[in-house]
Amino acid sequence: MQLVIIRHAIAEDPKEFASTGRPDSQRPLTDEGVTKMKRGVKGLRAMVPEINLIATSPYVRAMETAKIVASGYKGTRIVIIHELVPDGSFDAFVAWIRELKDVPVVAIVGHEPHLSALASWLLGGGSRSFIDFKKGAALAMDFEGVPGAGTGVLLWAVAPRQLRELAE
Repeated sequence: MQLVIIRHAIAEDPKEFASTGRPDSQRPLTDEGVTKMKRGVKGLRAMVPEINLIATSPYVRAMETAKIVASGYKGTRIVIIHELVPDGSFDAFVAWIRELKDVPVVAIVGHEPHLSALASWLLGGGSRSFIDFKKGAALAMDFEGVPGAGTGVLLWAVAPRQLRELAE
């Protein structure tokens, strides 16, 4: 199985959004975030020609990003999973992904610092995060066997600007 990890695109400023009185989980992408992510998805297609399933955090900005990614992969289903919220359990995520053993390429969309810590844990098995996801960045890893702590093999990691440049 190949796992593609994507951080949500540029969202509204957290402090400004907080003044609306709505919960942070409802904070949407900005117009700039939408535009940059649409270009980034074209570059992502150059790196990953096919995605079979997209899983996203239930937060608005992640769901909007997942929809943009799905628009570049016609017919790809999106599922919302609680395991991708900012404080989601790694063990719960692994239990979820292990159920997908017959799905060749899974993409997930979530948040920082959760995604950095999750990717670091899947790749190295330790609790120290050694990855920093910029908004709209992507990373791919492969699992030859059952996904778990330290079982991932890094295939590539691409900054958002690099994804957009691949689109040109």
